[in-house]
Amino acid sequence: MKIIQHNEIGSPANVLKVVTQAAPALAAGEVRVKILATPIHPSNLLQISGHYGVAPQLPAIPGSEGAGQVVEVAPDVTHLKVGQRVLVTGGGTWRDELTGPAARFIALPDVGDIEQLSMLTVNPLTALLILNNFVALKAGDWIVQSAANSAVGEYIIQLAKQRNVKTINIVRRADLAAGLKALGADAVVVDGDDLKAQINAVTGGAPISLAIDCVGGETFSRMVDSLSFGGTIVAYGALSMTPPKLNSVAVIFNDVRVRGFWLSKWFETASQADKGAAFGQVIQLIASGALKAKIDARFSLDEIGAAVARAAESGRDGKVILIPTPA
Repeated sequence: MKIIQHNEIGSPANVLKVVTQAAPALAAGEVRVKILATPIHPSNLLQISGHYGVAPQLPAIPGSEGAGQVVEVAPDVTHLKVGQRVLVTGGGTWRDELTGPAARFIALPDVGDIEQLSMLTVNPLTALLILNNFVALKAGDWIVQSAANSAVGEYIIQLAKQRNVKTINIVRRADLAAGLKALGADAVVVDGDDLKAQINAVTGGAPISLAIDCVGGETFSRMVDSLSFGGTIVAYGALSMTPPKLNSVAVIFNDVRVRGFWLSKWFETASQADKGAAFGQVIQLIASGALKAKIDARFSLDEIGAAVARAAESGRDGKVILIPTPA
């Protein structure tokens, strides 16, 4: 089997190597899956370069999620069968084949785009859980989010539109507005010192109870100032790599709540029932085409250097996907 591996921390384009290994024998309770698609996320690049919250244990095989097809099952595995499409959970998905405990694989429906299904864990679950778990949103409410053209941002737009929740979407360039409005964005504003004024002009002074930020720095601070009394800001990333300044006046006199969200911690603490419900909802939405992400480019494992270079470019339009094994 072919895997992507790194033995040191550093620039992904420099440290990632293609390695060929013998496939392990199938043990009791295990399943062998050929990987059909696996995405490259910003968090993957940050971890490879040593800028993520958890350092990888070297040598490491990157990858957070993927989708594949079962090619072999142990005799004692009864809930999965050869030929079935599955979601691959856990790390180490940048490879063309994966053998592991059957519990690592979640059955997928026969319908739906396999590339879209390969991305259903990290970004769609983050979007869904942030919308579900912090503020009791109702139809007609306004929310505001930064980096709205990110994968999570675009999922939030689609999910909010389905609930009739109105979104104000912060971007760095005005030319991104048309694409986001086509997805269902109610308003798109360009980040800057006048952000609060722009938001007030859009809402007509209507309250904003939820802000969602993955940028940090001054963007975070301006979003805090835009919240109404008792509002909540949820931080799930720090793309600017700049610590924000928290306005203590807003915290004290406007009762603003600051929360964080990290999907890895949710997996550690959520009940099996909550995990099943979240996965079930996301799988149905993506398989039906009601929820989707843009794909910028596709690469083979042998093209890993070009793939991670493209994934790191700010001008790309959508996700970069590795296609280890053609369907």
